[in-house]
Amino acid sequence: MRNQFLEQIKNGVIVSCQALPGEPLHSSFIMSRMAKAAKEAGAIGIRSNSIVDIQAIQDTVNLPIIGIIKKEYNHSEVFITPTLKEIRAVCATNVEVVAIDATLRTRPDNMALVDIIKQIKQEYPDTLLMADTSCLEDVKAANKSGFDIIGTTLYGYTTDTKGLDISDNDFDYLKQVLEVATLPVIAEGKINLPEKAKRVLELGCTSVVVGGAITRPQEIAERFVHAATLVTEKR
Repeated sequence: MRNQFLEQIKNGVIVSCQALPGEPLHSSFIMSRMAKAAKEAGAIGIRSNSIVDIQAIQDTVNLPIIGIIKKEYNHSEVFITPTLKEIRAVCATNVEVVAIDATLRTRPDNMALVDIIKQIKQEYPDTLLMADTSCLEDVKAANKSGFDIIGTTLYGYTTDTKGLDISDNDFDYLKQVLEVATLPVIAEGKINLPEKAKRVLELGCTSVVVGGAITRPQEIAERFVHAATLVTEKR
């Protein structure tokens, strides 16, 4: 199963089709159309958040899906498929991959990550698990925890890494990840230009996930508006 999936996504672009409550495009129908557009553009996979969005996308395209549930709990910063409850719910949709926060932070249910992975592997042996990591220590731990894939998803998005960009110094951090990881690596996080996507594949990543640069028009529009504002301020 893992080898088949990895062969499907090799050297390709996975498009993250997500919109949270309160965002203009928050709609499972809209996300399914985003996925359709991504497929027609040549994307080889989709990353999707929430059961309704996953199911709508499954009904629309036949691309492999990395599924997650974003769920916030009190007293924990972990929110990407954080507990067994969310992981089981995503597994039950029959997505090819479930991505899980693999940081070393305390989880909402206080379970050890290795115990979570062991349990899920027993219940859903055919589902691949992707470790959403934020630092090299996360990667090292994920190597030994039973995951199938390493993702750089949370680098730059945790308290300890806030403000960091994976592309800094010609992707120096990613190069370190590739040296440390014993599992296939999917690059994800702030990869907002085609040149960056090309570069991470050149460095040896299995594939690359691109999200906001493609599927968040509000963020895209804000960058253009900001650039225009700078010109106005100079006049």
